[in-house]
Amino acid sequence: MASQVFTEVDIASEQLIIETLNPSLKQYDLALLSEETPDDRQRFEKDYFWCIDPLDGTLPFIEQQNGYSVSIALVAKDGTPVIGVIFDPKTSNLYYAIKDKGAYKNNSPWMIENENNCLTLVCDRSFFKHAKYGEVISKLKHIFKEELQVIKHGGAAMNAIWVIENHPAIYMKFPKQEDGGGSLWDYAATACIYKELNASATDFWGQNLALNRKITTFMNKEGIYYCSSIALYNKTKALFT
Repeated sequence: MASQVFTEVDIASEQLIIETLNPSLKQYDLALLSEETPDDRQRFEKDYFWCIDPLDGTLPFIEQQNGYSVSIALVAKDGTPVIGVIFDPKTSNLYYAIKDKGAYKNNSPWMIENENNCLTLVCDRSFFKHAKYGEVISKLKHIFKEELQVIKHGGAAMNAIWVIENHPAIYMKFPKQEDGGGSLWDYAATACIYKELNASATDFWGQNLALNRKITTFMNKEGIYYCSSIALYNKTKALFT
């Protein structure tokens, strides 16, 4: 029953977003990629496409906990994120960025200013069952002598936002062969926000996120590695590669 409610809200959210964006599709000749709509692959023909996750974070939404959000991005044909917007309905916080124009939170310039006394690992709930979970915790505790905090209840978009809000912090997903690991719409908006914050949003191997993939929308084979600063990425990247 709860999953049915989520699906209904997901579809209703998508319809409202697409209705709002429809004029721009025609005016600027844009393509569209959205989670609940079949991919017409026009994103490979048009210069830009809207990339939409109408409701990211199934479990947090069902449980009515923090961690679900709406994610909208404008992505260039070459995969460069140009606009990124994340809305957190639980707190009414709005995060957004425009390429080369900076990042904003609730219409005010957003910068990484505060630094916690501990490192934060942000991860999916399933990561606790991953074969390398213990290794990750051990290595992070070894390199960072201070306390390690773990956040594990959000969807991909809010996980990325929490990395920034809990600096220094990391969000990672190991590569895997089976489908899953999030899709383009899970990461496109936050990739733009991270770029404008001078934070690091890459695949697990440190390469730019492939945000206009032809084979599949899934990101599972490359994984993801988000860090709240490039310095933190440089400090930790060798731990797991």
